[in-house]
This record gives sequence, structure tokens and C-alpha cells, in this order.
Amino acid sequence: MKLQIEKCIYGGAGLGRVDGKAIFVPFTLPGETVEAHIVEDKRSFANAELDAVIEASRQRAKPPCQYFGECGGCQYQHATYTEQVALKRSILQETLERARLASLPEIVPVYAEPLGYRNRVRLHLQRQPFALCYKRRASHANLPVSDCPIAAPILQQGIEAVTRIGQEFDLAGDFEEIEVFTNEAQSELLVSLWARRQVNGLQHKLARFCEALHTEIAALTGAAVFFAEKTTPSGKKVAEWGAQALTYHAAGYSYRVSIDAFFQVNRFLVDRLVELVVANLSGKLAWDLYAGVGLFARALSGRFEEIIAVEAATYSAQDLQENASTYKPVQSGTLDFLRQRTRRQEATPDLVVVDPPRSGLGSDVTSILTKVRPPTVVYVSCDPATLSRDLHALVESGYQLRTMHMVDLFPQTFHLESITVLSLR
Repeated sequence: MKLQIEKCIYGGAGLGRVDGKAIFVPFTLPGETVEAHIVEDKRSFANAELDAVIEASRQRAKPPCQYFGECGGCQYQHATYTEQVALKRSILQETLERARLASLPEIVPVYAEPLGYRNRVRLHLQRQPFALCYKRRASHANLPVSDCPIAAPILQQGIEAVTRIGQEFDLAGDFEEIEVFTNEAQSELLVSLWARRQVNGLQHKLARFCEALHTEIAALTGAAVFFAEKTTPSGKKVAEWGAQALTYHAAGYSYRVSIDAFFQVNRFLVDRLVELVVANLSGKLAWDLYAGVGLFARALSGRFEEIIAVEAATYSAQDLQENASTYKPVQSGTLDFLRQRTRRQEATPDLVVVDPPRSGLGSDVTSILTKVRPPTVVYVSCDPATLSRDLHALVESGYQLRTMHMVDLFPQTFHLESITVLSLR
């Protein structure tokens, strides 16, 4: 069928219509005329595959990665980077408007280098033939890769080195996945391996592999093995070698970040992200909820008399404690923390910073926040849909949207980050 692409939607596909029915076509751009065929037909929409671009957008570009289209990781490499930023800003705007959020502030885009930005990548291990793999698009099948242009140069070196030596150590016979993580200076490198069964002589095997890898990459400082059930994304650490954390410098501070702790992935935009979150804020009491290793809590130092930082995940909470020279760390789920604080009727914070997972705050957390009523809320979000839902509830309870930034932490992909500042009307 021939389609005119109207716009791109969250997820990366372009939207065209046939007799009013929405047809979603990956790797297309607004304004293009394309030929496509349907691969999944639903009652109200259909998913299609692109056959040919008849009339191309001026914003169409040559993908920088040889695996683009096959790999499931990136969706927008066929667009110029200017167009990628514009598409994401437009998608965020439309999602917020669809949630009936009126009086939206101007969404200001923030971006940096679109390649080599990732400080962490995780790949699958294939045994025959040995290879490091991402997953094929819309599939669970492995796609062997020799490079990844969105990864930091030292991570690229890691992929190449492990590909060279991994078969010698039967890495894929013992482990299913590998992750490499570096700091902003690429001066330290941590390696994580995941096993789903017991490995004989595990500590010895890990040490031999790390010693060999260290001869290839001098920046390798530590490694660990995690045993994970299929139902758990991370798992229990069962072996380690060398350092179990690295030092990450961001926004003028140094952070300890453990091998399995969360940290923002874009090495070019961490400083700017922090600056936008803490800009022009001061007062007596601030809460940093979903605090991670303390990225925002430390940056609030000197601006507030007291800062309480809350994190539930074990490794991140341990780092939060280690980094806590200027704030009070609390290992707790956000909902439990809020319930306890409201039960005790403790002082109302002047500021609450929230950086929840993709699922957002949810109704329980949002409901308590609207009762606590901090004068200012800064919401850091990685999902436009859950952000829109939560902002709608906050606005209905008396908050006003003051500023909003779309921060492109994930160039070449459909993912986007945003920072919204709200204040009581």
C-alpha cells in the first residue's frame, strides 16, 4: 500500500492512514510518501513494514550504524539529529495535550553529541559462534555486533576485546549477558556478568578472564558475577574481582557508583541535567525521592538547610550512604517514606524532587504529595505517558506547570527525558 506519513509517535514509528485506519510504519518520517505492507492487523490500527520510500523527507539521513534496522536498540538513525530532537519535543507536547493539561509552558529542548554518549551497555553472549549480541528488532533472536556507535569509545574497546578473548574462556558457556560501565573520563571500567545456573570454579574463571581483559584494557578496575532468576532483572552477586565501584564526577561533585547501581546513562548531559533540576532553588528542607546514588541530593547542598534523600534499591542505597556528606540518606521505598512522614506530621518540605522509574509516581504517591503540598515539585521523567498522568493529578490538586525541558538523554532512540518544575498556585 502507498501511505502518506503524518507524524511520528512515541515508540519510533511513523503514522499513516488508510480509510481512516491508523497504520504504523517504522523508519519513516513526517511528510514522506512510502510503500509498506501490513504485518499485524488489529481492529483499530495495523502495524506495517516499510518496503520503499517514494518521496523522502529532507530530514532523512544515512544511519551511522551498520546494524540499524536489524537491531532493536535504535529507532531514529534514519533522521538528522535536528529532526530527532524536534520529533521528541513534538511527541512530548502532544502527549501532554492529550492528557488535557492546559497552559503548558514552552518545552525547551536540551541536547548534546548524538553518538558515543552511553556510559553503559549490556549485551547477550552467544556460544556458537561466540559473539556479543543485541536482540533483533521485534524479536528475541540474537544479533551479533562488533561495534555500537552510541557507546562511549572505551565501551567499544570492551566489545572488541571481549569478542577477541571470550571464546578462549568459554564465556558464553557459563554466562548469558555482559555489561560494561565507565565513568565520565573513561578512566575506570567495570564489567558485570550474569549467570542463570551454578558455575564450577566461578571465582577462578572470573579472575582469569579479568586478568586477560586487563591486558587489553588497562582501565578495567573491577568485575562481578550476578546470579539471576528469569523473574529478576538483576540478581545476587556471587563473585567479584577488583573494585566494585567507580568514581563518577558530575556537576562539580564526585560520586561513588557501584557496579550494579543506577546512574544516568548519557555522559555528555549529566551535568546539564543536574543544573536544570536544582536551578534557582533554595530553602530550609528538601526531599529527593528515588534518589539513586545521590546525584541531585548532593547538588542541592548549600541551597537547603536540610536534605533528605530516599532510595530503595540496595546497591544504589549503599552508594547514597557513601556519598552522603551533605544530606541524610534513607533506605526506603518512596511510598513507605511518605506514609511515615505524613503519619508523624513532620515539617513540610520546601522542595520535593522526584525521579521515578518508567512507571511514574502512580496514584498512591501522587495522592500523598498533594496532601503534603510542598511549594515546589521538580519531576524528572523518562516516560511521557506516565508523566502526563501524574502531572494531570498534581495540576488538578492545585499545582501549576512553571517550566519544562525535554532532555535528549537517548539520541537515536525514541526514549526521552523531561524535567518539569511545578509550584502551588
